[in-house]
Amino acid sequence: MTDIAIIGAGIAGASLAAELAGAASVLILEAESQPGYHSTGRSAAFWSESYGGPLIRPLTTASAPALAPWLRPRGAVHIADARGAAALAALAADFPADLFEPMDRAALERAIPGLRPGWDSGLAEPSCADIDVAGLHTACLKAARQGGAILVADAPMIAAERYNGRWRVEAGDRVFEADMLVNAAGAWADLVAERAGAAPLGIRPYRRTIAQLRTDPPAPEGLPLVIDAAGRFYFKPEAGGRLWLSPHDETPCDAHDCAPEEIDVALAIDRLQRVVDWRVEAVERKWAGLRSFAPDRLPVYGFAEPGFFWCAGQGGFGIQTAPAAARLAADLLLGRTPQIDPHPYSPARLG
Repeated sequence: MTDIAIIGAGIAGASLAAELAGAASVLILEAESQPGYHSTGRSAAFWSESYGGPLIRPLTTASAPALAPWLRPRGAVHIADARGAAALAALAADFPADLFEPMDRAALERAIPGLRPGWDSGLAEPSCADIDVAGLHTACLKAARQGGAILVADAPMIAAERYNGRWRVEAGDRVFEADMLVNAAGAWADLVAERAGAAPLGIRPYRRTIAQLRTDPPAPEGLPLVIDAAGRFYFKPEAGGRLWLSPHDETPCDAHDCAPEEIDVALAIDRLQRVVDWRVEAVERKWAGLRSFAPDRLPVYGFAEPGFFWCAGQGGFGIQTAPAAARLAADLLLGRTPQIDPHPYSPARLG
């Protein structure tokens, strides 16, 4: 028996448990044997105040101090060809002028060696940083345990029923009771809602592909995160001169242990070679993860039904917003006044 049962031990569930532990008794139920297996553990995460749009920025900015131990300066460059010029202009218009620095062709060539002709405009985002996702996730789980939270792995939620003001949760081969049930199940969020007798919100998983490449020349260590303003690719350097590359794909799929498709890897390489004159020597690794969005692409934090709380729909920005999102969700669960306006993220907007 516990105050709050959290379904899912990825970054959403782990960070929320760390925030709640000590103020309430917390149980985390994880379907896999390893927390963060599907999305958190497959992220090429970076912290970018422009990522996700203006309504995500408050969560991203507020998360920066807590994320500091796991951030490494990287910087980002949003680039555009003729097809992406309008998107680059729209990006600049969406945020305060001090977030970006305009870049001409000469500046782009200094930042991105081997840049091909046609990529003549860009915006630098100096504050962008890499995130040590594994370190952050581990620290959240450790803080949750130190605060008294209990993690139960290999415990997929089978059913949940509310009676006498409490939840009876069947997970794995055990039964638990809790006053409140938190749906932090990522790609499985709508399924968890249905199994608890709650209305789903239309949170849909999408596949995102990443490949690790060996290139000639090797990816420069100081290369920024390079993002196509038109949303066709992004790439960043990794250790040993390797490159992580994504075609920025968002392929609708069912919630499952997804794998990369060869066509998506090939598409990513084709797009890369239209940007820089580097030769791809080998695809050393490739993987895919799930990103889950509500219909309006904003996260969902709040009660939709008595005792049933949503903490889901974080898309690809769940890691960079985790500390602030966890604080917001904890405030709502514990009846405290949130420091960030919760209304844009309320499940009521999707009803």
